[in-house]
Amino acid sequence: MRAHARKWRYDGHVIEEPEGLGAFAALLQVHAAVVRKLEERLDEHRLVPIGQYDVLLELNAAPGRRLRMQQLSDRVVLSRSRVSRVVDDMEKAGLVRREPDPDDRRAAFAVITDDGRAALRKAAPVYLQGIDDEFLAHLSSGERKALQRSLRKVLDAQRGMAEPAGP
Repeated sequence: MRAHARKWRYDGHVIEEPEGLGAFAALLQVHAAVVRKLEERLDEHRLVPIGQYDVLLELNAAPGRRLRMQQLSDRVVLSRSRVSRVVDDMEKAGLVRREPDPDDRRAAFAVITDDGRAALRKAAPVYLQGIDDEFLAHLSSGERKALQRSLRKVLDAQRGMAEPAGP
């Protein structure tokens, strides 16, 4: 048992706090705080909300600027059910369109439209400046690289990858 390990009482049991739990808590808190600031910046400029920005970014980078809805769900930070609702709203706004998958009638593609690409181009400078101001500016180059390596290692393990995905 570690010295000074924090203990929790739960349902009559004593549970020792895992070492490093503070790192996970900080990750969640930083994510929430930075996303909130990015949302505020996008809203101030009357740009697409951050969830829609994420969808547009992934679709724009995809081959043919389209992804199956399942693929899109795997790539964005939104929950699967939320992705469908966000894409519905974006479709109504003309930012994306759905196309049936000719190989699987149960599946559909989300495809970025010209209006969606324009919205992405308009929001990108605000979004990127926000990331720089609210996150990157607080870390040295070495800290950024170490954090990226560490988080990529966890992400690769979650995705079941034998080899790291790169820098």
